Amino acid sequence: MPYIEVRTNIKVSQEKEINVKEKLGQAVTLIGKSESWLMVEITDLCRLWFKGKSDSPTAFVEVKLLGKASPSSYGKLTGEICDILSQELAVNPSSIYVKYEEIEHWGYNGGMF
Repeated sequence: MPYIEVRTNIKVSQEKEINVKEKLGQAVTLIGKSESWLMVEITDLCRLWFKGKSDSPTAFVEVKLLGKASPSSYGKLTGEICDILSQELAVNPSSIYVKYEEIEHWGYNGGMF
């Protein structure tokens, strides 16, 4: 049950959005999760400023998951997320922040996991 939110200051076509979603679905296996429980939100045209500027593609990604993963698996996922956004959205990895949050309590379908 990971949730990945991608915010970017560029326009994302429906085709690119689907490509990013599918590739993130494969990438979450690096932290021991599966696409079958993955929720993805992609928000384009955000008013993001990075290093005092907003004139080049940038992205902020939040990954929230039930439980924990190892620091090395987070590192691998960060690399994969940067590769995905670079390939699909032309965002330079040096213009991407990735934040991780480990959630202890996660509700679903009227109950708790």
